[in-house]
Order: sequence, then structure tokens, then C-alpha cells
Amino acid sequence: MLMFNIFSKLFKHKGVPQTATVTSPDRRLIAEFEVVGGVLQYQIKRDGRLVINPSRIGFELKNDRPLAKNMVIVRTAKKTHNEQWETVWGEEKTITNHYNEAAIYLAETDGAERLWTVRVRAFDEGVAWRYEFPAQPNWQAMEIVNEFTEFAFDWNSTGWWIPAYQPDRYEYNYTKSQLSDLENPVHTPFTMRLPLGCYAAVHEAALYDYGAMTLRPQDGRLVSDITPLSNGTRVGLVLPAQTPWRMVEIGQAPTDLMANRMMLNLNAPCKIQDTSWIQATKYMGIWWAQHLGELSWGTGERQAITTARVREYVDACATYGVPALLLEGWNTGWDGDWMNHGERFNFTEPVAGFDIDASLEYARQNNVKLMLHHETSADVANYEKQMTDAYAFLKAKNVHYLKTGYVGSRINHLEFHHSQIGVRHYQRTVEIAAANQVMVNIHEPIKGTGIERTWPNLLSREGARGQEYEGGALAPNHATIIPFTRGLAGSFDYTPGIFDVTNFTKRVATTITRQLAYYVVIFSALQMVSDRPHMYKDHPLFRFIQLVPATWGRSLYLLGEIGEYLVVARQVRDGTDWFIGGVTNENARKINLFFDFLDKDAKYTAEIYRDDENAHYRDNQMAYKIEAQEIRHGDHMAIHMASGGGFAIYLKKN
Repeated sequence: MLMFNIFSKLFKHKGVPQTATVTSPDRRLIAEFEVVGGVLQYQIKRDGRLVINPSRIGFELKNDRPLAKNMVIVRTAKKTHNEQWETVWGEEKTITNHYNEAAIYLAETDGAERLWTVRVRAFDEGVAWRYEFPAQPNWQAMEIVNEFTEFAFDWNSTGWWIPAYQPDRYEYNYTKSQLSDLENPVHTPFTMRLPLGCYAAVHEAALYDYGAMTLRPQDGRLVSDITPLSNGTRVGLVLPAQTPWRMVEIGQAPTDLMANRMMLNLNAPCKIQDTSWIQATKYMGIWWAQHLGELSWGTGERQAITTARVREYVDACATYGVPALLLEGWNTGWDGDWMNHGERFNFTEPVAGFDIDASLEYARQNNVKLMLHHETSADVANYEKQMTDAYAFLKAKNVHYLKTGYVGSRINHLEFHHSQIGVRHYQRTVEIAAANQVMVNIHEPIKGTGIERTWPNLLSREGARGQEYEGGALAPNHATIIPFTRGLAGSFDYTPGIFDVTNFTKRVATTITRQLAYYVVIFSALQMVSDRPHMYKDHPLFRFIQLVPATWGRSLYLLGEIGEYLVVARQVRDGTDWFIGGVTNENARKINLFFDFLDKDAKYTAEIYRDDENAHYRDNQMAYKIEAQEIRHGDHMAIHMASGGGFAIYLKKN
């Protein structure tokens, strides 16, 4: 009531400016929010030029008047924030969080005189805002039918996108087109090249208890299209409540978007008091043999998960220095048509032929962690009935790594994975996992929105086409698009490290050297060592995989064009060594690599793993060279990437 009285007095005050401006710390970006004719709108400028033209904001509500007209700004409160915080794991050890903020308090001039706030933050790298709805006597709950947040970019901009509301969720190849050619909703992150000469990406941050935002083309602009529920509404909220952040990242080069940390900065600090048990890692799996059809997820002659086979793979992990081993198919429920019968899965009952206690003890003796798997086939109802017991089972067995899966076009055959119901469920899994000291890798997930800052036990997710789609469904340009699109949403379990690239069952559209580059180019706090163990035996390329870490102290995005090529350098966390990875599309190319980021007056020994000049992803995938040379600050190197190829470099400081 006190807040309501304060706002009422402010509302009656005459002469309150109806424009609120927020400028980035470097003063290059300006976000202007203004009430025009009772309608709230905004625009964003960079160096005085419009990045987003005037765009409307509002809500259509069920059984209530729209929150869209007859608005007035009653007060604007501004502040500046500048801090540095340390990640538990990530692409950088330390992140700077520097922004200017304006809280724009609004009220209706008629009817119920509802009150709400738009909180805007301007960073040097972009602008973000969210909507906040305080509790008030005449407004205690709301059902959102539509959220009208418009993004009026130049319609001649070029975008890279995947379609929304499709059966395979986010797992589609990216299409490049002008915005004017869009016809249907697309997922975020949605990355664009603007006629201004810069790049932008629209996404959201801190997605909790709300439907995921997609973008719908309408009347020459993009409009937020919140994933609907099966009852026809988009979101149901009990006040006080707030939306996720609507976020526009802006950079001069596409690689600037990869270096953008707005999404993480818009999330709350870590809620896990003791994070010592949270460890980024590499892991092996019996997974690729299952995808090749050599072994199966179910029981029978080709049963993958048996006590004997797990011992064999634990031995391989111990021999090759891979810290963890994934077991898919360890529990009952995999026989028959499991994709359509998720109700059969039991998450505490090991399958016949697999002694889990003996396997865990053998793994412990060999210093290998087992990662169990919870496939739900999107039967969330069955999973939630068992979750308390299932996670307690993990804790009792001292299992700290878990992969979850949600194969299926709809949750419970009814709701979209990225609906409010889906978002709530995924969040519940993360929090119950944290309570049981379990780190999570979610497949068929809700997209990443930076919540790993708050819940760093969420190490990675899928949410795009990874290497399981090799064998015909991935082109060489896929990995040159993913880091600029899906990669902006955080850690991605792409499952690199396939050495059997010529296997006729799943022929991989890369050179073998490119498989090394993925460990640097595509970030994941869980990096899979994907192939069967015998493919690594005595292989000289495997040394790079053994050396490369899964978390970093510093990352530099050296060269890149979306869909063409990318070169990334990353420094070891709390160390001095560097790793560099580069990939190209179907076009072979030579790039000039400059080492001006290295410490001055220091010498480095470079181990270079590269494509042979005659390598090609179609007919000469195994042709590679390993070279060594001394590198200093300021040196440069011309390096060849074959068609569908790449390179990897390990720089050890002498």
C-alpha cells in the first residue's frame, strides 16, 4: 500500500518528463524510452545512428484491459554499476559488469491505474531491459496473451536463423536471409548484420517462470512471440513479478558478439555457497558406438551398458587421462519404442547385466567419475514423480555428473519444451541437482540465458545440432555459424573428438584436424571425447585432446565471419599457456595468425596440428601435419585450412 500511495502522488505530479535516456559508459550507445500519445516506445542509437527504430512496448492480457495505452512516466531513477566478478568456470575467469541503469516507473492514466516499471541497462556492448510488476491492491495476478516488444531493425538487415515451434525444437540448420524474407517465428539468439556495418543479436537473459521469447516478423519489424501454453495463453504470473531481460547485443565485428558478456551480467550472482565440488571436465562415452549402431541403448546382444563394458571404458579413461565416463542406457526403460513411451523409464533401477555399485567402485579406484543419464522422452510427468528419489539416488551413489534428455516434440505430448511449463521444469532440475551436488548437462533443453552464473552446476546443454547429426545432416559451414548464434547462449555440448571420420555409417563432414579445433572454437564446460577408445590408441593427434582444458582464464576471438571461418585463442585458467583453434567452411583458405596477444619478452613452443595442403573433408579427411616451432610476441604465421578443415595450436610458455 505504501508503494501504491507513493506512485499515486508521483503520478499526480505535473511536468514529469515523458522521455528517459540511458547512455552506455563509453557514450556510444543511447537508449531512449518515451511515452508518445500514451504508448510506450523505445529506440537505440549507436554513434548517433539508429540501430533500432522507434518500437512499441505493451501487453495484451486475458480478461483484462491491455497494458499498452494511456501510459505516463511518473518517475525515472538512474544509477551506475561497475564491478568485477569471478566465474566458477567459463570462457573468462574474471568478468567486468559495467552499465548505466534507468528504472522507468509507469502508470495508467485511467481505469485501474496499474503501475509497472521498465528497468533499462546500457552496457558498452548493448542494451537490455525487463518489465517489473509490483504487487498492488487492484492488480495481483495477470495472464499474458501477448507481449508486444518490437525490434524495428532495418528490414534490409541479414539474419542467421532457425525456425521456432518445430518438432525438433532447436535442432535445425541455420538459414541466412534478409529480414524482409522472414515469414515465420524464429528462435533467439537471432544474429544480424545491419546495413550500418555493425552486427547485432537479439536474445534474452535470466529466463525464469516465463515462456521463452521467439521473434515473429510483422509489418516490417520483429515482435516478441512468447512460446504459448496449451491453454492459449503465454504466461501466468502472480504479482510481484518480472520478465526476463530483453537483450540487444551490438558489435562492430561478428566476433565482438562472441566476446559479449551481457547475458551473464544480467543474471544474479551465484546462489551456491560452496562451489568446490563443481568442476568443468572432459568425458568419454559409449555413446558414439551406440550412434554407429555397433551397440544399443536397450538390452540384448548389442547392449551397451554392461558391467564388463563399463570396466573396459573406465580402463580407457584411466589410460588416456579422460576424467569422466557417460553411461546412456544404464537404467530400465530403453527397450522397445522408448521415444514414445517415456513412462517406462525408471531412474533408480539399473538395467540387467549392469552392477552399478561394482562399476562405481571400479571407477573410483581408477580415479574416473561416472556420469549417469536421465532420458525422459519428454515425459516430464513421469520424471517429476521420480525426481526426488532419482537425485537422492545419485547423491547416495556419490555420482556428481548427470546428463538429462527430453527427446520428443512436446512435453507430456502437450506443451512446448520452451513454454513456461518447460522453463519451470528445467529450472527445477537444476536446483534439485544443486541441492544434491550434481552437475547437469541438459540435452533437448531450454535455450541458455545465462542462469549458469547463478547456478554454475549447470555445466552445459545441447540446444542445437551437434555432431550426432553428422553422416549427412551437417555441412562444413555449420560450425562456422554456431558460435555466432547458438554459441551466444552459452556452453554447448557439441561432442567433438571423432577420429573415425570416414566411417561409412556416419561419415563426418570434417577433416580429422578440425575435430581438435572444436575444443577451442566451441565452448563447453563439459567437452566430450566422443569416439570409441580404440580410435585414440597411439594416435599422435590425441595429445592435443589430452592437453586442452574445458574451462579458461581468458578468451580472444581473433578472426571470423559468420558462415565462413573462425579463429579463437584461449588461455589456460590460472596458467600461462594458450590454445588456438580455427575452422573454415567448404572453402579452403589461408589465414594470417598474429601473436600480439602473447606476453612480451617470453618464448613459447608451438605444437601445430593442421590440415595437409591436399586434405579435403570429402575425399582426403585423414591428411594432416604436426609441426613445432618457437613463437614470440609479435610473430605471425600463415596457416592453411582445407575445405571443411581446421587447425589447432598448443602454445607452451618456456
